[in-house]
Amino acid sequence: MDNDWKKRLGVVFSTNPDFNYQTEDDAQEQATLPKEKQRLIVGIDRRNRGGKTVTLVTGFVGTAEDLSELGRTLKVKCGVGGSAKDGEITVQGDLREKVVNLLHSMGYTLAKRGN
Repeated sequence: MDNDWKKRLGVVFSTNPDFNYQTEDDAQEQATLPKEKQRLIVGIDRRNRGGKTVTLVTGFVGTAEDLSELGRTLKVKCGVGGSAKDGEITVQGDLREKVVNLLHSMGYTLAKRGN
């Protein structure tokens, strides 16, 4: 269970034992936009990665399951590792052109190369 007290700053104490505190994060996840409307930006990142370069796909709007499925597909087709969390997909290595081409072939027409 997440016990991050900073999320509860400014909250008044409740004596109700059945009270369940909800944050904006607990709200329903946003529905996944269609592939044609996703504005994905593909760039590279080297910060806080020990000098390693990763390809970063940002701008995905949708559920965590759909994000992880897209990340898994990109990692398999590129033949490398990576992760998909917090609305970002990381793919190991500088594979910007390959990832953009894969996204276009999968139907993400608004995907473009960033930096």
